[in-house]
Amino acid sequence: MAHTYSISDLAKEFDLTTRAMRFYEDMGLLRPERTGQGGRSRVYSSRDRTRLKLTLRAKRLGLSLAEAKDIIEMYDSPRDTAAQLEKFLQVLAVHQQQLEAQMTDLQANMDELKVHQREARALLAKTQTTKVKA
Repeated sequence: MAHTYSISDLAKEFDLTTRAMRFYEDMGLLRPERTGQGGRSRVYSSRDRTRLKLTLRAKRLGLSLAEAKDIIEMYDSPRDTAAQLEKFLQVLAVHQQQLEAQMTDLQANMDELKVHQREARALLAKTQTTKVKA
């Protein structure tokens, strides 16, 4: 018998709220089986657990949930693996360019911050020297 998980099992394992789990379900990233009265209970399969793990990995990489879903669904389909990998590499390349641009912007901000710090320290030193002379 295949291993199954409750919403609280997976939420605890991946340090998520059950609300986040339901959101991922609403986004189509997870597809638990519904059981119990009126289908109120969710039963997650090992496949759902893997999809959740991949979703969280994609988020850590900075991909959107839509991008994560596209990539995860590529692996679910029986299509050509080469095409799937090419698409994945394209998504990663675009994301890499975005991160590199952000790093360039951050470095420019850090450089500017350091200039302002030096100027402020010089002014502070000047005012303290003036106070001592007065």
